[in-house]
Amino acid sequence: MSSQSDSLAPWPLPPAASAAPSLNLRKQRVLFFVEGFTDIRFVEGLSRICDLTMVVPERQYLSSGLRDRVADLLLPLAVLPISGRRLAFQLRSLAALWRCAGDFDLILAQEALRGALNANLVGKLKRVPVVTYVGISPLEYFRCRRERGQLGRLRFALGEAVIRALLRINGRMATRCLAMGPYLREVAARYCPRTETALYYGVNTHLFRPGAAVQRAALRRLLGLPGDKFLVLLSSRISHEKDPETVLRAVSIARDQGLDAVLLNLGGGWSEFLTLAHALGLPEPDRWVMARPAANPMTEVFDYFRAADAVAMASLAEGAAYSTLEALACGIPVVATAVGGMAVQLRGYARLVQRRDSPAMARELLWVAANPTSARAQALEGRAYVVSEWDSARAFADLERTLAQVAAAGCP
Repeated sequence: MSSQSDSLAPWPLPPAASAAPSLNLRKQRVLFFVEGFTDIRFVEGLSRICDLTMVVPERQYLSSGLRDRVADLLLPLAVLPISGRRLAFQLRSLAALWRCAGDFDLILAQEALRGALNANLVGKLKRVPVVTYVGISPLEYFRCRRERGQLGRLRFALGEAVIRALLRINGRMATRCLAMGPYLREVAARYCPRTETALYYGVNTHLFRPGAAVQRAALRRLLGLPGDKFLVLLSSRISHEKDPETVLRAVSIARDQGLDAVLLNLGGGWSEFLTLAHALGLPEPDRWVMARPAANPMTEVFDYFRAADAVAMASLAEGAAYSTLEALACGIPVVATAVGGMAVQLRGYARLVQRRDSPAMARELLWVAANPTSARAQALEGRAYVVSEWDSARAFADLERTLAQVAAAGCP
């Protein structure tokens, strides 16, 4: 354990030469409190619109590769790494917030659970406004653990009670709550009446854009992907709320019905995905199941979307599912489960199926393969929707205005 972590010393980074200027004469001084993982695209955008310092759990900051990506981009921010697991992180982060909160115009807290509780307590006592940013539906995600048999009855009941209590407490204390997309706004508004829809990092529709068929062939050669197969992409980490089993079974069914398909998982937990393909007893998975670590979302991942014939996403619960929006921005047909944010956002633009319905997902993949022109046209309608409603420039312009409003109003 480094002395740097123990002393909570910031890790300063040199300013980015290409950082876009803010609309404000003085950027808001924002303390971004992260209790788990966060996306480099959100961090990069935040660093452009505010004077940013992050408090992060050291273990996740290192293991996710976020530290390296922040350094590679030369982002103008400082980082306070906090060592320790749940209880140790909770106590040490509370102390760190107490020491430095008064130096900032506001605190931006990730989610509305235990980390946000620290932020709200310190914010109230130090008279610093706190904005919580909700990116998941906590109760739904937690119930997925029970559904998967990961929690006994007692632990589940206790955990659900704690989550409900934290949501209520943070909902009352937060100055403002931002929720990622329209579905999560409805979820968060049950606990915080001052909830607004926000777009997180949005979709960079200049990077995530359609490509021609000739580009697809060239990309497959460049990425080492089979050029003569129907390529289905699952761009998602493997976690308890996702449903990779349904995607694997669906592609297997489609293959049994004559579609020469391969399935590529791109994301955290990729090795577990390969193990799962064998555990399900699917026929010859080594011939058609592939997996790779998450690609850099700012320099690589859009090429994987453009190389695919279809994107499949199955979930037990879902907040916003940005990978499906990114696929549509690339004009790639999407087959997805009609749950949570996907049910709200993708209707009319993607082929939606019921939860855990592998045969239905297989039928939709077969339809996409048999009707490429119609499937592409539907996806391009989805791109127009993403450009209009989810573009990253709008996401950060809206966020900049909101942060300025909250900071100007101060702590109620």
